[in-house]
Amino acid sequence: MHALITLCLLPAIAVGAHAAEVKGTSRIEAVTVYPSGAEITRVGKVKVERGEHMLLFADLPANAVSSSIRVEGKATGKLEIGSVDTRSVSVPRADDAVAATERRRVEDAIEKLKDDKSALQASITAAETQKRLIDNLAQLPTRPAPANSAAAQQPDWGQLFGLIGERAAEVQKTILDTQVKMREVDRQVRDLEGKLASLAPTRQARTEVKVSVNAGAPLEADIVIRYQVRSASWTPFYDARLRTGTKAQASKLQLVRRASIQQRTGEVWDNVALALSTARPAAGTSAPLLSAMIVDYESDTPPPPPAPRAAPMSGGLRNAPQAARSVNDDERADRVAAEVVAAGETRAKVEVQAFQAIYAIAGRVTVPETGETKRVQIDEMELDPALAVRAVPKREQKAYLYAKITVARGTPLLPGQVSLFRDTTFVGNGNLPLLAPGEEHELGFGVDDAIRVRYAVTEEKRGETGIITSAKTDSRSYRITVKNLHERAIPLTVLDQIPVSQNADIKVELTGKTAPSRRDVDEKRGVLAWDATLAPDEERVVEFGYRTTWPAAKKVTYGQGS
Repeated sequence: MHALITLCLLPAIAVGAHAAEVKGTSRIEAVTVYPSGAEITRVGKVKVERGEHMLLFADLPANAVSSSIRVEGKATGKLEIGSVDTRSVSVPRADDAVAATERRRVEDAIEKLKDDKSALQASITAAETQKRLIDNLAQLPTRPAPANSAAAQQPDWGQLFGLIGERAAEVQKTILDTQVKMREVDRQVRDLEGKLASLAPTRQARTEVKVSVNAGAPLEADIVIRYQVRSASWTPFYDARLRTGTKAQASKLQLVRRASIQQRTGEVWDNVALALSTARPAAGTSAPLLSAMIVDYESDTPPPPPAPRAAPMSGGLRNAPQAARSVNDDERADRVAAEVVAAGETRAKVEVQAFQAIYAIAGRVTVPETGETKRVQIDEMELDPALAVRAVPKREQKAYLYAKITVARGTPLLPGQVSLFRDTTFVGNGNLPLLAPGEEHELGFGVDDAIRVRYAVTEEKRGETGIITSAKTDSRSYRITVKNLHERAIPLTVLDQIPVSQNADIKVELTGKTAPSRRDVDEKRGVLAWDATLAPDEERVVEFGYRTTWPAAKKVTYGQGS
């Protein structure tokens, strides 16, 4: 029967010098990724005897936020957790065991090559000994005969010299061939020694968690360690697939919500239970404060010149800005990504809480620590869009198709890029803002060729008016023609503009036969809109213009506002 261990700091459980150290290992079981940062859940199993112990876990990453580390778990008996401490340590890399095997293989190969070289050196020594003996034989004819020695039969010197020359050549060739083999052995040894140097044991910085416990009896415990890291993030992106429908079939829009995940935490999230949260633990905890804003008379005396900048101080004050820059550099590095698309996609389970939404991704997921992007699907929703057409003939004599959607009840849509498809054809990319449930938004789906747009300038005239006080006038008129070639009626909005005066002496008057439906559209001064619903094969004409009047002694210019 497992008993739940609650994390409590008990000063009375002071682990003395006699407490046994128990080294444990843990593995990543689950990860919750935030828009900036992530929470990691590690699990490990330990066995302890009765009494006080210090559990050591040295497999947390170096950049784990120490103040976020929490420990809890379950045990087969009574187990109290006294304190949880952390420190930075340097440990061998996890792949050093594999590297050690490879190093041993290389060392054995080097040893064998050195033995081969010793054998070759022995062959050269033997050949050089033979060469000296042959040289001695070649000196026999030049040596005087021993005194008082009986006349001896002389050898056939010609035959002997031939044999000596043949043997000398063979020995010399043996020496040269063996030296070539020794050079090849030396090259192989150098290559292997270089490889051996690259396989030297390496260490990496980690965070060690020390957990003091008191066991009432021998038991097994499952320890759970939770902590946060900074170098991780997820961003949403979307696919919007519009089916425009027909005269008898309503249009539909499928909105697929996906997530792009990346991390550089120093540890691989291998086959973990992954969840995505909309909470922002790194975005600050309190609202900013406002100071008093003072207005006073400007001083008659000029302000003093700025003081010269002080030289950088040594020690911690100088290093503090550098630390801030390194954090910013890490945040920028976290945004670099190369795409790795997940094979197969399933929907996430969504848990909506009061202040956040959590998307539990189905199945197990692996995310490398290299910053490569991992893509997963969160969910998809089927929406009933309201189709409409919008045209700005002054800029383009084209009409664009829009789909107005209403966000379904549940979770909000976070800001992100959306890939737009109209009747299975990719038409481009757009962006979704932050949309709350029930909020409306329009997505553009490209040019609608079934709406014909024509734009013409019907009048441009300048002149003067008045007798005593003359004024100049500028009159312009336009005609916009739109025709619906669809088989069904469709709402249409035509947008144009008139100038906006920046001076009380400059007057702008709207003219023309067709009054706009709306003025100052989207709070943009001078922007006009004509709204209508065009029946199939219906044509509408918009005729409008403006007259600008200003004093004759002045000159005016038209330009674009901000």
